[in-house]
Amino acid sequence: MIKTHHCGRRLALILLVCGLLASPGAWAHAPGPTINKADTAWMMMATALVLFMTLPGLALFYGGLVRVRNVLSILMQCFTICAMASLVWFAVGYSLAFTTGNSFIGGLSAMFFAGINIHSVTGTIPTSLFALYQMTFAVITPALIVGGFAERLRFSALLMFTFAWLLLVYLPVVHWVWGGGWLAQLGLLDFAGGTVVHITAGVAALVGALVLGPRDGFQKRAMAPHNLTMTVSGAGMLWVGWFGFNGGSALAADGQAAMAMLATHLAAAAGCMAWMSAEWIRFGKPSVLGIVTGMVAGLGTITAAAGYVGPGGAVVIGLAGGWICFGATLFVERRLRIDDSLDVFPVHGMGGIVGTLAAGIFASTALGPFSGQGFAHGIDSMGIQLGVQLIGVLSVLVYSALVTWVILKVVSLIVELRIARDAEDIGLDISEHEERGYDL
Repeated sequence: MIKTHHCGRRLALILLVCGLLASPGAWAHAPGPTINKADTAWMMMATALVLFMTLPGLALFYGGLVRVRNVLSILMQCFTICAMASLVWFAVGYSLAFTTGNSFIGGLSAMFFAGINIHSVTGTIPTSLFALYQMTFAVITPALIVGGFAERLRFSALLMFTFAWLLLVYLPVVHWVWGGGWLAQLGLLDFAGGTVVHITAGVAALVGALVLGPRDGFQKRAMAPHNLTMTVSGAGMLWVGWFGFNGGSALAADGQAAMAMLATHLAAAAGCMAWMSAEWIRFGKPSVLGIVTGMVAGLGTITAAAGYVGPGGAVVIGLAGGWICFGATLFVERRLRIDDSLDVFPVHGMGGIVGTLAAGIFASTALGPFSGQGFAHGIDSMGIQLGVQLIGVLSVLVYSALVTWVILKVVSLIVELRIARDAEDIGLDISEHEERGYDL
């Protein structure tokens, strides 16, 4: 009896210990965020695609559009901006954009990627990958600007301008929209950079073109692209890379990312056809330059709305982007007589404006087959959301214009912004880099 009693007590004790050990919450801490391998794999691909947009995509696209004596200068500028922007992002950019600070700018707690290690998680992906993905956006945005004053800006002035512009324009706007700043709190819809990338860069390019003045011979002699084959090659790379730009902004391998990619492709196709048809009607013939520019217009216009709209809305936005940007190109060059060399503001600036406003319309669930995800933050009124979008457009436009103008004026006190007239005739390849693009 006594022996049986002791055996029963021992068995009960063993079962109790086993139960405690098996209990998921007995000894372990509350589970933290975990890395999703599918999301991580997709975001690694998306990150590579966005970098591919700048190098070699944008470099080739812009390189083919300039005259033969300036082709290397454009390639050099894109490569240099890639390197500089990456290091600025590493040093302070990521921290100022995405850490807690105030409504205007973030803090410095993540300078030099402090606190980021192999165990750090943002959402469902490694924080290191999130920081790298956002770095590629910081690379392409200032690279877009160089098209506004191509063929006439000193290389040293470009370096100073790019450094200051990233710190004073790009980083604050990123924080406003994506880092929890005042526009995010207001409820602005900008899925992949209609305001952050396209409006800031487009407006900066226009201001740069105004400050530097037109190229020698502007509207007096032909300044045709020297290699449209190169431009079309770059355009194809941009189209493919934009899947990472917009689809990756979902930060997950999910339905929103897939819909954003579908919307991106349809808007690009619609932009192509819209620009080609407008050019055909206006000038009697469609052109290769026109159709690839229309593609970029469609892509730039859908960027803000890509994750919020349906396929029908994407087609309408792409068509609007192609037609409106075509008209803006003619207006800026022929009416305003502004030498925005590679049409950065008419295509990217206007595309960003149209797309950001369109996000406030086509995100509504009231548009049937053209509807998207619905409004964020509980906003169920199209009019209210459109007002928020307008505030975002105007604030980013004015801020980028004013600060860009100040930066250029300050840089001009340090170094001449524009190359000399004889150097412009020779070309930046020789005058700034002592190289030539072709030696056949």
